[in-house]
Amino acid sequence: MRDVIILGSTGSIGVQALEVIAANPDRFRVVGLAAGRNRELVEAQAHEHGVEHIALGADAAAELVRDVSCDVVLNGITGSVGLAPTLAALRAGRVLALANKESLIVGGSLVTDLAAAGQIVPVDSEHSAIAQALLAGEQHEVRRLVLTASGGPFRGRTRAELAAVTPAEALAHPTWNMGTVITTNSSTFVNKGLEVIEAHLLFGVPYDRIEVTVHPQSIVHSMVEFVDGSTIAQCSPPDMRLPISLGLDWPHRVEGVGAPLDWSTASTWSFAPLDDEAFPAVTLAKQVGLAGATFPAVFNAANEQAVHAFHEGRIGYLDILDTVRAVVDRHEPQPMTLEGVLEAERRARLDADQLMGVR
Repeated sequence: MRDVIILGSTGSIGVQALEVIAANPDRFRVVGLAAGRNRELVEAQAHEHGVEHIALGADAAAELVRDVSCDVVLNGITGSVGLAPTLAALRAGRVLALANKESLIVGGSLVTDLAAAGQIVPVDSEHSAIAQALLAGEQHEVRRLVLTASGGPFRGRTRAELAAVTPAEALAHPTWNMGTVITTNSSTFVNKGLEVIEAHLLFGVPYDRIEVTVHPQSIVHSMVEFVDGSTIAQCSPPDMRLPISLGLDWPHRVEGVGAPLDWSTASTWSFAPLDDEAFPAVTLAKQVGLAGATFPAVFNAANEQAVHAFHEGRIGYLDILDTVRAVVDRHEPQPMTLEGVLEAERRARLDADQLMGVR
């Protein structure tokens, strides 16, 4: 039996995690729930699942992690506000099932230096796929990591054709049902750029050996290529309950958590190189990752600010990444402390607002 705390319990990851746990009461027990502001829903979840401890807000979530004993903390909070709970979970010695990629990306060495070997288990479908594929070989045998991307709603469009994209079009993702920021990030490939940084931090593979390929069917979730020319891929229908279940009990699998592929039906899987001219976010993310320090925090914060401005009608679609690049270019690194990261984010948001105000 594994005792679990779920952070971000009212979001998509948290709700699906509760479904997995409810279907496997002999393996998992929820002992704590945390949400942002939705007190009514988190209290209803606590009542339904017999949970005594709940928290509202990131600071309270960090206190919950410190004060309530558990085996696993699933961090499904959205955004860099999840950094403090991530650090609290690692300091408390909990296994961290990490769906909140932003906390690792903006925290960088703050997080990796604190984590023991195997303490962080990725829940993003791409990084869960890589973790599974890595079991097929030794670390020194890895040639490269290949992250797959659906291509989003604008696959095949040129940069010029993207200029007139509307907020409604940016939210029309063909595969996943996600929130406003993540769905927009998927369309711009900023989300994939963040995942490249995350892959580097999780698996220690250099940026020049991490690639992205466009795979519209979203069946192959990512791949690992080994030095002998073999490529190991993890394949399954799109369903986040599979990586969530692995995050809760890594490396053990939970029977029946997801539907298998139907090999009796003909299907075609396609792969295409990323169009860096139309979607330069991955290239910029690699540059930011190589710069390290507080640059990834600035990249993420400026993007969040620009995405909100886009959906408020204050800037155009292509202005999102142009704003991010301009903020990154003017950034002066801050000390790699929690306070330094938060200050870098604050300045990045101010810089982004100033640049977008000029427009």
